[in-house]
Amino acid sequence: MNKITKKQTTKACQSVSPVVELTKGASRATGVGSTTGGRSINNNFLPPDSEVTEKKPRRKFTAKYKIRILKEADICTEPGQLGALLRREGLYSSNLATWRQQKTQGILNAMSSKKRGRKAKKQNPLAAEVACLQQEKRKLQNKLKQAELIIEAQKKISEILRIA
Repeated sequence: MNKITKKQTTKACQSVSPVVELTKGASRATGVGSTTGGRSINNNFLPPDSEVTEKKPRRKFTAKYKIRILKEADICTEPGQLGALLRREGLYSSNLATWRQQKTQGILNAMSSKKRGRKAKKQNPLAAEVACLQQEKRKLQNKLKQAELIIEAQKKISEILRIA
């Protein structure tokens, strides 16, 4: 390691700090010295973010967006217009080719009205009538049980009294 004398440090402090003076040849492409760990001596700069960023999620295009882009692509007639459209939207020509295939197969039209989430149950038009009939059936079964009990009671009474 290089030793810095007191005379050199006072001279270096007047112009540039001694750490920066030592690492003058070892600066990074960003202009930050390597021994300071990305920090300037006078703390004007914060250290670079060392956290690794998360992988970008895959893009999902809606059917409306695909149809709109296909219409815009069909309008492009002059050379360079289609390329400008693709650059502006951040797309590839393969996206257009795939979307055109989907459009001819009718997949895009089928996708456009798709709603996310739990599907609503369709009401059976006969459900109310069925419920009414089931309730009526229960009432009739109760009446039948009562009638059978009464008939059995009458039979037992007639046996006891020996009435034919």
